[in-house]
Amino acid sequence: MRRDITSELWQHTTDLCRRVDRMRFSSPVTQVYNPLDYAAAAYRAYLRRFARSPIRVLFVGMNPGPWGMAQTGVPFGEIGAVRDWMGINVPIERPPVEHPKRPVDGFNCVRSEVSGRRLWGLMQQRFGSAERFFSRQFVANYCPLLFMEESGRNRTPDKLTRAERDALFGACDDYLDQTIELLQPEFVVGVGGFARARIDAVLAQRSGISAPSALTVLHPSPANPRANRDWNAEVTSVLEAAGAWPQ
Repeated sequence: MRRDITSELWQHTTDLCRRVDRMRFSSPVTQVYNPLDYAAAAYRAYLRRFARSPIRVLFVGMNPGPWGMAQTGVPFGEIGAVRDWMGINVPIERPPVEHPKRPVDGFNCVRSEVSGRRLWGLMQQRFGSAERFFSRQFVANYCPLLFMEESGRNRTPDKLTRAERDALFGACDDYLDQTIELLQPEFVVGVGGFARARIDAVLAQRSGISAPSALTVLHPSPANPRANRDWNAEVTSVLEAAGAWPQ
């Protein structure tokens, strides 16, 4: 019997949400968004439309951005890419407590997620249609939570307290391992050093199991000076040299 990849991934997603939604985080974190809860309809549509197995490349990001996945429910979810390229446009609810400087307006948000614009822009340039890209590839986030300080500044997962990290990473490691098991990628690509470190930690536990190759590509954040030069060319070079993308 053929496995229902979408249903299994969704079940693992809801299990992850139950685990992380029980967690509490200390100052300076004041608000936590989980788009897999309030934007669940969009993420489920993303899985239904694009999740398949086996694939060649699984890209893994760190966690949601305030103007990307926090708005659309899709990893690196630049609104134009999700709505116009992927064809996903569903009502987005709101988190229980919103930060006044980080409102969730869903597909009505007028802000742009630069990292998502760069990542999905490269995929569109390279593969043309979303269907062609996703036929052998998928993009996920390691952590589903967006952490914000009182000022509205993001607080990345690696900056949490040790006890908070241990609990969070335990849940997210399990989810990444389940995703790898279901999608069966040949390559798992960390988008940035944090994601690569978590990939390595998960793959190290898969003793006796055939493991995919791990790679790192430069994170597309505008806060990274290298990413502001020619991110497309640098990422393409890494993936071609490793054989993840044909030259």
